[in-house]
Amino acid sequence: MRPVAGLDEDVQDRLGAQPRLRLAHLPTPLEPLERLSAELGGPRILVKRDDCTGLGLGGNKTRKLEFLLAEAEAQGADTVITTGGIQSNHVRQTAAAAAKLGMACELVLTRVVPWGGPDYELSGNIQLDRLFGAKLHLHDGDTDRIAAMESLAESLRRSGRSPYLIPTGGSNAVGALGYVAAAVELAGQLGKAGEKVAAVVHACSSGGTQAGLTAGFAALNPDVRVVGIDVDANPPAVAAEVRRLAGEVWSQLGLPGSFQDEKVLLQPGYAGAAYGLPTEEMRDAVLRTARLEGLLLDPVYSGKAMAGLIGMIEAGDFGSDDTVVFLHTGGTPALFPYREALEA
Repeated sequence: MRPVAGLDEDVQDRLGAQPRLRLAHLPTPLEPLERLSAELGGPRILVKRDDCTGLGLGGNKTRKLEFLLAEAEAQGADTVITTGGIQSNHVRQTAAAAAKLGMACELVLTRVVPWGGPDYELSGNIQLDRLFGAKLHLHDGDTDRIAAMESLAESLRRSGRSPYLIPTGGSNAVGALGYVAAAVELAGQLGKAGEKVAAVVHACSSGGTQAGLTAGFAALNPDVRVVGIDVDANPPAVAAEVRRLAGEVWSQLGLPGSFQDEKVLLQPGYAGAAYGLPTEEMRDAVLRTARLEGLLLDPVYSGKAMAGLIGMIEAGDFGSDDTVVFLHTGGTPALFPYREALEA
């Protein structure tokens, strides 16, 4: 199918009706990875630089926070509560956004990754959380994050504060609107450049980024495949969450018909033994991209996503004449606590 004439304006109008703050540096660049493409023998790879969204060293979560924190402000919240792992990129960007907006920020952090060393709880994202003035609550890895956030919120309400809770990764229907907006932005860049792409490939864990992108391109140009690379080591659960969120986004925007679940494409096999644990394929992808393109990927998300893209290319999933967009979701601060894995 070809894009429906005028549908991009319709999607923009529907997005425009949603509360939104402007936090990100947009549009983010779209650049060719010429040396990496040549080494792999095609396809032509373009990178969408959502590591350059600006806020708190950037990353994909800033797009979600534009919608989430607009809702928080509309509800009169004075405090943001969110959750993630010790080295969560989402948590770091939320702390930065709260600081920028003059809101208090409380972070429920869980030790979900069996990876350590002295750097892991002192440097990288958690160091930045502290710099942004967030209050940290550290928990064991098996902690129920939602229950911990709700307990904290109730305590804050009793002291007279008005908290707003954001789930892991900012991944709910409101947050995923950020990646419908990203789909509109990317489609506009590609159209202006006269580029026809076969797929958009990116890391997928909590599901909101893929849900928004998939719903967006399903409305704008169904010929473009949106392929999530599973980094959670639980593909069935991740795919189910993406389908759920994409359907909610579709309904929230009032798009015609219903979202088609078969649009959700999740590539397994690159997460390794567990979320956050290094893999040789990730290390190769991070080093290859850095040394060929001067582009930094991270060990948890974009490094594994690039490993997935390289694996798909080597398996023949794309032709040498195709063009593929790699969405760089950020995460650069996590390079530092994973120093030993990358230097091994």
